[in-house]
Amino acid sequence: MTVALAADNTAERSVPKPTNPIIEVRNVSKVYGGAVHALDKINLSFETGHLTSLLGPSGCGKTTLLKIVAGLLQPTDGEILVKGKKVTGPGPERAFVFQDFALMPWASVLQNAAFGLKMQGVGKAERLEKARHYIGEVGLAGFEEKYPHELSGGMRQRVGLARALAVDADVLLMDEPFSAVDEQTRRKFQEDLIRLREVENKTFLFVTHSIEEAVYVSDRIVMLSPRPGRISEIIDPDIPDGISPDELRRNGTYLDTVEEIWRSIRKYVE
Repeated sequence: MTVALAADNTAERSVPKPTNPIIEVRNVSKVYGGAVHALDKINLSFETGHLTSLLGPSGCGKTTLLKIVAGLLQPTDGEILVKGKKVTGPGPERAFVFQDFALMPWASVLQNAAFGLKMQGVGKAERLEKARHYIGEVGLAGFEEKYPHELSGGMRQRVGLARALAVDADVLLMDEPFSAVDEQTRRKFQEDLIRLREVENKTFLFVTHSIEEAVYVSDRIVMLSPRPGRISEIIDPDIPDGISPDELRRNGTYLDTVEEIWRSIRKYVE
């Protein structure tokens, strides 16, 4: 495990910057209503094709930072660059996977998966073809004509993921996407996410409360301190290449990294 301390929020000095960053967070702060200081001077870069998790105690600003990158919130100070361009709002190069699925209850699985493409003006035949492809990629082939109320929570989340993948965004922003499903489904999702990352070669920014999940799926883990959120540590799990999902959960490096992160974060847990 490689751990870079950044308690004074100077991660850009203590950690080598990615050589091919797709997202740059520059001196970002966020204050809500003039009273709640959610984020304080965050400086980060995210590598193209990598999965980075944001981890930290409740209220540390993980989701706030994710929504600022998505363009759903504006920073109080600082700026976000995606592919070298300043973020002023949502854009087609970014897709958001919501924690609560955010599906249209009156629309079928196929219609939900194709919705983002429809908003982009993609023709019906093309968008349905792409939607069917990604429905298959997330393991829902055969459920195209079902409706959200006919699906389990895990299946509904797969529809949300298929919708995000279908728009072919460069960056997928995922806000605790597996928190609402049972443990068995969550583990399967984690394995599927690793496979999709390899197949799709997209950049993932992933918010989670789970230390085990962060270590399992991530190329890099950014740990935030309690409010106001600052970078406390940046961790590169030194997991061996080519290890199977089952072997990974028993791997000594994986287990040691989980324990080290818990030791760092436990002081913030009441």
